[in-house]
Amino acid sequence: MAYEHIEFEITEGVALLTLNRPDSLNSFNTQMHAEVRDALKQVKTSDEVRCLLITGNGRGFCAGQDLSDRAVDPDAAAPNLGESIEKNYSPLLRTITALEMPVICAVNGVAAGAGANIALACDIVLASKSASFIQAFCKIGLIPDCGGTWTLPRAVGYPRAMALSLLGDKLSAEQAEQWGMIWKTYPAEELKDAALAMAKQLATQPTKGLALIKRALQSSANNSFDEQLDLERDLQTLAGRTDDYREGVSAFMAKRPAQFTGK
Repeated sequence: MAYEHIEFEITEGVALLTLNRPDSLNSFNTQMHAEVRDALKQVKTSDEVRCLLITGNGRGFCAGQDLSDRAVDPDAAAPNLGESIEKNYSPLLRTITALEMPVICAVNGVAAGAGANIALACDIVLASKSASFIQAFCKIGLIPDCGGTWTLPRAVGYPRAMALSLLGDKLSAEQAEQWGMIWKTYPAEELKDAALAMAKQLATQPTKGLALIKRALQSSANNSFDEQLDLERDLQTLAGRTDDYREGVSAFMAKRPAQFTGK
């Protein structure tokens, strides 16, 4: 597929997916959804990719849904927004969270609505100090989607999540970092290089082990302590059978850098 609204490249084990509708703050239309789906399919099926980095071009990361792509005619029947979620957004979020590799999001500017919650679904969120996060749904009579009602209270706590969702206030990236909603902020001119460096470093690590870490932490929200202990046992059994575990132990014993293959 030829890409018009995204940029996509794979280098040094890192898949770099850049949203590229800067004039619309990288808001999603139908075509961009199709292009992102195609790129993520390549990420899932490529033996080369061991880390995914998502960012945006221009002054925004993503402003969510392009409302002009589904403009509401006052005289027309009400749109079925649930259909759009089921067809486009939910599969996107499920793919991101289920990828068996680290997913980094570099928020280069405003992340609003679905854009904010797509970022929060990633494993590590970095942001420009000039970036911001806005749960803008309440401004047009909608609820936070793209997993926002699940990820946001877990990231910042129920009272803050409720206020952000009901008020739609802009949250600066630096405040988001202080609240523990994201990992770290950088000056705008340093963000992409810092994110790429992190992604390339993660791409050299034991990928299967990192994927099992993701699975364990994602499951912990709904497990009892005993259930989580059992899950840790089962996942550790799997981790102990990987080539990278053998290499890690051998390198430790030989006091040399490990050469992980992601297997």
